[in-house]
Amino acid sequence: MYIIGVTSCSTGIAHTYMAAEAIKKAAKKMGHTVKIETQGALGIENKLSKKDIETADLIIICADVSLRESERFSGKKTYDSATEVFIKDAQGALAKAILTVE
Repeated sequence: MYIIGVTSCSTGIAHTYMAAEAIKKAAKKMGHTVKIETQGALGIENKLSKKDIETADLIIICADVSLRESERFSGKKTYDSATEVFIKDAQGALAKAILTVE
């Protein structure tokens, strides 16, 4: 499964990057390909391409604040979550997210 996501927290520092790493590790451990965009204090990093968005099997929006350029996901089915959920139990949260597309 090709999983993409965007992480963002209110300060744009710790939780943004912690959630991104947690999702990446859980997805790889579960045998999935993953690409995560972060929207932190440094702006948008590892930006998802139009092709990434079009070909993704699962799109995770893991954010505590509104995303920049959120219109890119308009019309796409996304799994929305707070960053804390993936930081605390990334594998469990990812398993739930995967169930929404199966």
